[in-house]
Amino acid sequence: MLDVLLTVVGALALLIAALSRRIQSAPLSGPLLALLTGIVFGPEVLGVIDLPTVVEGHKELHEFSRVLLAISVMAVALRFPFRDVRGRAKPVAVLLVVAMLGMALITTALSAAVLGVGLGAAMLLGAALCPTDPVLASSVVTGEPAEKGVAARTRQLLSLESGANDGLALPLVLAAVAVAGTLTGTDALLESLWQVLGAVVLGVLAGWLGGRGLRVAEAKRSIESGPLLVYTLLLALFVLGAAGLLRLDGVLAVFTSGLAFNATSSVSERADEDKNDEAVNRFLVLPLFAVFGAMLPWREWGELGWWRGLLLVLGVLLLRRLPILLALKRPLSLAWRDAVFLGWFGPIGVSALFYLTMEAHRLGVDPTVLAAGTLVVAASTVVHGATTAPGLDLYRKAAPRREENA
Repeated sequence: MLDVLLTVVGALALLIAALSRRIQSAPLSGPLLALLTGIVFGPEVLGVIDLPTVVEGHKELHEFSRVLLAISVMAVALRFPFRDVRGRAKPVAVLLVVAMLGMALITTALSAAVLGVGLGAAMLLGAALCPTDPVLASSVVTGEPAEKGVAARTRQLLSLESGANDGLALPLVLAAVAVAGTLTGTDALLESLWQVLGAVVLGVLAGWLGGRGLRVAEAKRSIESGPLLVYTLLLALFVLGAAGLLRLDGVLAVFTSGLAFNATSSVSERADEDKNDEAVNRFLVLPLFAVFGAMLPWREWGELGWWRGLLLVLGVLLLRRLPILLALKRPLSLAWRDAVFLGWFGPIGVSALFYLTMEAHRLGVDPTVLAAGTLVVAASTVVHGATTAPGLDLYRKAAPRREENA
């Protein structure tokens, strides 16, 4: 099965690489194409990739998404100069505290109202679906169309929010797990403090030592010249593994280590490295979405009821984020087009899969939660992937006249 998967995904990656410029200008994205490929080659159509559904194979999908998230948030942490990251601290904090909590509450309310589930199941969905996914968001903040058309501050806010809230959503998930029945409130609070604070300490220490170590090695010429990508990838994997051994929030630890490395390392060719990082990340995501497409729980989706599923998808995509960002337009000092852009492009993807499968591991599988959650993830992959190119074009056309003249 691995050989079949490698063949299919490898052929898809080669096709996307050969047509990358055309794909960027079309209503398509790499994750969307990979998802469709997984569906076509999966057990429901051609049967070439024969994998269990998400309900049965959630453990493997959890580990896959965990590693991919770590690599993605490391790329986010290194995407911009640290002075720019530091300058965006206040608006990002507003997004992490107000917007993320608001997205969790709105999604919880929608889940309870549409699906008719109890508070525990609704909170599990609300917490898992609230993070903005850095993997899917990368297509609207990187690449030539985004870098030329979207304001740098807007791209930075979306990138940094998506990198940070993947790890910081963990306390919300643990609170939902407590309500669902396996943790007390005190246990959830203590575990959240340990995982989050410990992740920050581990990440800062590992990133600082990694950056300083690289500078010393460069000064003494004890390291061969080569792509910084390899070094940061190894750092991400080390921090992720160490966090797992210490039972810390691994995604947050990797993101923090990336910021610390960014602040302390000497990066003389950062622009070229950024292109390498994003190119690698753009192709690393393809296997996960192909596997996800082949593991979609079609039977469980049918049991939700088509009208419930449709209402949930529409409600989450339209109400989870956009109204909150419009309400935060003034506190975040956003123009209308930037508020709408940030409000719409808050995709739900790998981070949601990570937390949905974590909840299934800790509580046992709830078919309704997994079915509803994966339905929203699949819908977000399709809708946000199809609207990226048109959205970037509309954003550019909405520029003030003075900006167009400049």
